[in-house]
Amino acid sequence: MPSYAGQVTPGGPSAVRELDALTIRKCSVGPFDNNAYLLTCRETGHQLLIDAAAQRERLEAFVLEGSGRLDGILTTHRHPDHVQALVDLAQWSGAPTLAGEEDADALPLAPTYRLGHGDQLDVGALTFDVIHLRGHTEGGIALAYADPSGITHLITGDSLFPGGVGNTKQPGQSFDQLYTDVVERIFDVYDDQTWIYPGHGDDTVLGRERPHLGEWRARGW
Repeated sequence: MPSYAGQVTPGGPSAVRELDALTIRKCSVGPFDNNAYLLTCRETGHQLLIDAAAQRERLEAFVLEGSGRLDGILTTHRHPDHVQALVDLAQWSGAPTLAGEEDADALPLAPTYRLGHGDQLDVGALTFDVIHLRGHTEGGIALAYADPSGITHLITGDSLFPGGVGNTKQPGQSFDQLYTDVVERIFDVYDDQTWIYPGHGDDTVLGRERPHLGEWRARGW
């Protein structure tokens, strides 16, 4: 299998990363080049889809690229470009849905489970930590997996990207809040090898972004 680079394009193939216990699949869907992620427990075949953003048929095929089952659909935040296929995919799969508490009531489908900072989520034999990141939306969440190799894998939605935090220019958003949460709950907790899987575009690692935190703070985005 080719080495994982984390680069995907709309209509293109999935990128696949094989860890000892977890397979991470990434694909791009919809007109806004949204990333969807499929997390597969290699021991049990349990699967979690992150962000049913668009193109139900593509996401159904995406699930079948793994074990074929779907045990949960997690939404990182409430913005419309991240939930356009949520209702259809939930109906197709029968899977429970999950989202941050503060964003839950704005979703097109009320989540089965509402998540908060510090919660843990089991996918088969694997455990993921929930990180609440406020500012892009009130209830944005990231998901962290501590691989036994020592590298943490973080799926951050639209809260952290290569080159900066997510957009905070719209009413109700807060750069100060998002920057503070990203620094205190990600950069102050995880080391430079931590891999970041964002809601759009290419991946990054914390060590590549850490030297620029002061620049982000000074420019305000």
